[in-house]
Amino acid sequence: MSGAAESDQGQYWCKGQRSGRPNSSQSSSAVSLSVKDLKPKPELRSDPAGTALTGNTVTLTCNTDLSTGWDFYWYKNTQDSEIKTTRTNSYSMKIDSVSDGGQYWCRAGRGEPVYYTQYSDELTLSVTESPKAVVTVRPDEHVFRGETVTLRCDIKWRGNTEWTYRWQIEQTGQHNHYNYNQNNQHKNTVSRSSTQELKISRVEVFHRGKYSCTGQMDTQISQRSDAVALTVSSDEAQAAVRVSPQPWLTEGHSVTLICEVPGSSTGWTFSWFRDADHLSDSSRGAGGSYTLSPAALQHTGVYTCRAERGEPAYSSQNSSAQPLWVTGVSASVRLVLRPSRSQHFSSDSLSLSCDSAGWTVRRYTHANTQDCSAQTGSTCGIQSLSTSDTGVYWCESESGEKRHPLNITVHGGAVILESSADPVIEGETLTLHCLHRSTISSILTADFYKDGSLIQNQTTGEMSIPTVSKSDEGFYYCKTKSRESPHSWISVRASSSSPLLVVGVSVGLTVFLLLLILLVLLLRHKKRDQHHNNQQTSTPVPTRSGESQLENVPLQSEPVSDVTYSEVTVKKKKSMDKDTMPESTNVTYSKIRKNMKKDINSAGPSDLIYTEINMKDEKKTKSKGFGLADVLIKMKSKEKRSGQSSESGDTLYSEVKQNTDRGF
Repeated sequence: MSGAAESDQGQYWCKGQRSGRPNSSQSSSAVSLSVKDLKPKPELRSDPAGTALTGNTVTLTCNTDLSTGWDFYWYKNTQDSEIKTTRTNSYSMKIDSVSDGGQYWCRAGRGEPVYYTQYSDELTLSVTESPKAVVTVRPDEHVFRGETVTLRCDIKWRGNTEWTYRWQIEQTGQHNHYNYNQNNQHKNTVSRSSTQELKISRVEVFHRGKYSCTGQMDTQISQRSDAVALTVSSDEAQAAVRVSPQPWLTEGHSVTLICEVPGSSTGWTFSWFRDADHLSDSSRGAGGSYTLSPAALQHTGVYTCRAERGEPAYSSQNSSAQPLWVTGVSASVRLVLRPSRSQHFSSDSLSLSCDSAGWTVRRYTHANTQDCSAQTGSTCGIQSLSTSDTGVYWCESESGEKRHPLNITVHGGAVILESSADPVIEGETLTLHCLHRSTISSILTADFYKDGSLIQNQTTGEMSIPTVSKSDEGFYYCKTKSRESPHSWISVRASSSSPLLVVGVSVGLTVFLLLLILLVLLLRHKKRDQHHNNQQTSTPVPTRSGESQLENVPLQSEPVSDVTYSEVTVKKKKSMDKDTMPESTNVTYSKIRKNMKKDINSAGPSDLIYTEINMKDEKKTKSKGFGLADVLIKMKSKEKRSGQSSESGDTLYSEVKQNTDRGF
């Protein structure tokens, strides 16, 4: 029937009858037909309910109380946009992107032409990008056998969502993959993961592998984390110590000891020891660097370090010994090198000698302290150097005192840097040469570097720093187009003496020598005039303008002794503006009396010698040293008889030129 109405409902059956025959078949069983007045309306649901995560599957269910034989039609965004027809009332779809979210409807239909139910109510499906799990490892991705390792799976998601975690491990070098959840144990060495941590106590080599994890919330799963490769060293951790810039230094300089674990840099705390004793201030080197600034003599010793990390704490093996030598500023014994440079070519010869008797040359090479080979007295001669001779050399007394350590580098290549093995004094000129093995002379063109940075490009094979300062300290090397020299540490030491002190000592010594020369000349002059017996009065020749003069010695009626006057005049011109200050004049008189009593009326003159010393210090030149100081010694002898004076013809001049380093 078409257009069924509610009045058409009831019990229906049927029976059959052949054509031309009175008999008919039995009646069929009755079928109840119900006719509803309104179209049925299905109910649309989603599983999981709420927000869906990309990468997961969502199942839509179109629930009806209809009988079988219905097809189901699915719509998105509009009721005219049919996206799917199914024979069942459920539709599962993979959520690939956020765009899969939107408004959904469903309805059922059957028959020909199709009879449709009503549309379901709208269902809004929210889709969010699935969070990605992240694996972290403590203490590090590279660990040592015996350490405790904790892997943690973190998922950033809004709210306090309870996730269930699942681990996947791909063992290195093996084909088996296996999953690990929070209820499993990993080869009896992994503790039960409480929620998101996987703990491995006393890790072994077979724990190597790639670890990843996912999180599950109801039926939805997060994105899998990136795999983290866990490497396990078959050896126990071994600490190593090194020193910067060098293990041999002068007191007052700075030095840093650095402790590290090769191949691993995360999470370590370091302890320091000197001569096997734990340092009381070891904690300041806990980060790996232990600095002595300024270094003192008592810091000399053999240093070791140890590293530890994790909970419970895992300790490394102690480092090998690192000697540190600190010597005094003014060493009484010096180590002299010939040739005097810090770098040498292999196969060349080298002479090392201590400049004081009773001292021998010793060296530290390749972690061994030993006497220098081929030693004669205080001199060590190495006829053919090898790279194994690289090390630190010093002078040592019979009592074990160590003085003047120097670094020596023996290079098997073609190029070395010529530099002094001793520290450069601040203010002096530093000159470096790039030498080639074949010529032992400066290379025509070379680049010079300091601490890895270019400081002079290829102009010549020589580089000079006119006035060295503390900032010029560093590692230097030179480089040609195809060759590079070893690196040498050049240290700069402050000048130990004051310029004024140097000047004072120099002037004092000069005056002493002048007076000594003066006395010798006086004695010679006295011998020449011994035949004179008459008294005489001597008046000194007037000095230049501005100089003090001696008073005249009057003739007396009583006996007088021979008198010698020495006049020393020192003129200094200060380095001030021109014509602003007058010269300063200092006059010193030195009187020498000889008790030779004579009758004033007797014949023969008394001897009087007048000496004038005139010292001038010129202005400072443009260079840093003193200007030329000219000293003129002038000796004059005057004789006076019967109240008349006559000047002797003996005049002696001595010119002394003095160059000092600095001006006032």
